[in-house]
Amino acid sequence: MLFKKEIMNTDILKILTKKNRLKRYTFLVIGCFLSAFTFNVFYSPNNLVTGGVSGLSIVIENITGLPTSTFITISYIILLILSYLILGKESTKYSVIGSILYPLFVNLTKPMPELIHFNVDNMLLVSLFGAVIAGIGSGLTFKYGFSTGGSDVVVQILSKYFKVSIGTASKILNFIIILGSGFFIGEGNYAYQWETVMYAMIAVYISTMLTDKVLLGISDSKSFYIITEHETAIKSFLMNELGKGVTVLEGRGGYTGDRKKVLMCVIPTKQYFLAKEGILEIDKDAIVLINDVYESSGIE
Repeated sequence: MLFKKEIMNTDILKILTKKNRLKRYTFLVIGCFLSAFTFNVFYSPNNLVTGGVSGLSIVIENITGLPTSTFITISYIILLILSYLILGKESTKYSVIGSILYPLFVNLTKPMPELIHFNVDNMLLVSLFGAVIAGIGSGLTFKYGFSTGGSDVVVQILSKYFKVSIGTASKILNFIIILGSGFFIGEGNYAYQWETVMYAMIAVYISTMLTDKVLLGISDSKSFYIITEHETAIKSFLMNELGKGVTVLEGRGGYTGDRKKVLMCVIPTKQYFLAKEGILEIDKDAIVLINDVYESSGIE
């Protein structure tokens, strides 16, 4: 009881931030480096504007000639100060290190295009490889509880004052930057301008998927929630034929108020088809809800 009481009276976030501190900071450094590397080697030389402060820096360089690294450094400093003033200390502290590391790595990796010569004219390959590396970099940063700052600060401010979700604010901001780049990059070659925008959208889509995969992992199981009139037969099938444990939950119809049993079972993805078809074979009217499971413990 004393142990439980101590846990309840302890700030859980402080415990989490202290756990595996060396590992967390190591992956933050790797994540920031990969993001900066992708920007300087893949995105900036090819005018691929994928949103955020980095994407905006490419647009500004095309308009004014101001180097991308300079714009990113100045913007990150200003946004970090704004974050502290508007969002407060707690929201800002998780962005501080990333806001320092990312601009630093952007400056350090700026000469890399001169050292690494891909000689690839295929923009699709450039956007694909850039997206993969960027997605892994962002995923590593977010997975361990950090942020690279920059546009993340703008997104949080928009979310706070315009009462929209973080995800919606991020999509709106990046859409404006990416679409706007089509009017300023390409020196009048409209076909090139909008072709680049399309490649940028491909890169954003793929990097977002990779970020999610790094954060959540690859789903190797499915959770089944089954409402059926043939509870015993389906339980028997799942337990005896597939060898899986089943948990029986108590449910109640929201409209009728009738009490129902809900069967819950976690099935490996390779047995997904057998489980689904077997359940429907027993009860074609069964209600089956299936979700991805990225991590499970204590389940056979």
